[in-house]
Amino acid sequence: MTPCVRAPELPENYPWLNTDKPLSLKALKGKIIILDFWTYCCINCLHILPDLKYLERQYQDSLTVIGVHSGKFDNEKEIENVRQAILRYDIEHPILVDSDFRVWEHYTIKAWPTLIIIDTQGYIRGQFSGEGHLTTIENLIIQLLQENQNHFNFQRLEFTLEKQDQQFTPLAFPGNVLATSDGLFIADSGHHRIIMSTLEGEVIHVIGTGKRGFKDGNFQSCEFSAPQGMTYDIDSKILYVADTENHLLRKIDLQKQIVETIAGTGKQSYVIYPHGGKALEIELNSPWDLVKLGNLIFITMAGNHQIWQMNLLTNTIHTYAGTGAEGCVDGSFQECAFAQPSGITTNGKELFIADSETSSIRGVEISENVKVRTICGSGMLFGFGDEDGIGENVRLQHCLGVEYFNHQLFIADTYNHKIKVVNLSNEECKTILLSDENESFYEPSGLSYFQDCLYICDTNNHVIKKINLNNLEVKKIEFLGLCAPGACFRE
Repeated sequence: MTPCVRAPELPENYPWLNTDKPLSLKALKGKIIILDFWTYCCINCLHILPDLKYLERQYQDSLTVIGVHSGKFDNEKEIENVRQAILRYDIEHPILVDSDFRVWEHYTIKAWPTLIIIDTQGYIRGQFSGEGHLTTIENLIIQLLQENQNHFNFQRLEFTLEKQDQQFTPLAFPGNVLATSDGLFIADSGHHRIIMSTLEGEVIHVIGTGKRGFKDGNFQSCEFSAPQGMTYDIDSKILYVADTENHLLRKIDLQKQIVETIAGTGKQSYVIYPHGGKALEIELNSPWDLVKLGNLIFITMAGNHQIWQMNLLTNTIHTYAGTGAEGCVDGSFQECAFAQPSGITTNGKELFIADSETSSIRGVEISENVKVRTICGSGMLFGFGDEDGIGENVRLQHCLGVEYFNHQLFIADTYNHKIKVVNLSNEECKTILLSDENESFYEPSGLSYFQDCLYICDTNNHVIKKINLNNLEVKKIEFLGLCAPGACFRE
């Protein structure tokens, strides 16, 4: 392959994170460089982070990865919000904040994620959009290593990483919460574990080691990877969990105190068209949230933009709605489309979905003839904002959570840092102005209704808040005795 296009230089006067100084291609001459154009809302961008981490470690003396964060949503253009995403997703390479898309345009990028491979002399040698290119990229790196044996700078670079404050907090980026008569369940996503407590915060169980991994077993030895949504069978005392970054569904038996995998193989699926089969033989793609109806579990499969269904009696799983195309298309099973569906809830007759990338709330009929509708929001990938109203005039910004109660939908309008409510009778959406005396919400995600109270994951504040819906009083739940993994020490 003959280099023909020199890579445009990176701006030094833009904000840089995960490094104590700006980087330039000129100063990195002699290194292979990967530019990762990403935005932190994008599930596909998150999927390639493990690939980049692998390449960074495998070729650490000859390769430098630089993330170029070109944010889609207004909220993603704020430097502190990008910093929080770096911490949340354990990113260890330098990040250039490209809020005005200047670098994006110089490299003529068309989609997230896109990887640009630059050789040791500063020429572009490859461009890859989307996921699943690890083998091809690694082969190209090996080729460049062989071509340029006399032109490498093998000096290992050390970067000053963002401070990991959340490693000492009892909760770290909690993704979801579920309130029941048996207690409160929290997906402590940043600590890769599940917490069970009373509704007042007295800890009952800590489920998982706190180490990222995939391991079934008892509560002390099992492992998760950034778990998110949960649903609970109060009769059998079984909690079902979307183990998102492991691409699995897990079952937690509270009576036996055992964790078991019930769906997925641990590998990410790249199949988009509707399909299914035996639950433990089908690869999944970032299951995000769950809701159980009888012997059926409905799943938002964020990674391939679909809604799935698992039958607990037959142990089978299959696509329920969505072609796999990313968009907002209403209609039948054969034609409807979603865009990174996240939160899910139900009234027993219809599923309600927080369709995060279209900043819309969708309805999915539970019947043999599946029909999908848009309840509120623009229904467009770039139709976001912060406007109350009715139906398509409503503007949300990357909503991640939704909860049904009494003909109303409570919404975690994540990137607007607000909680909103939709009246299903007239599809009117209103903001509930919720904040306590000390701090407002910071990218809230999961939420759960129980006994006139709404429990909310205030994700970037690392806390669970309880809102009394009768008087809108906000309280932060204190989990006494709960520590970050490895942070509790006894004398």
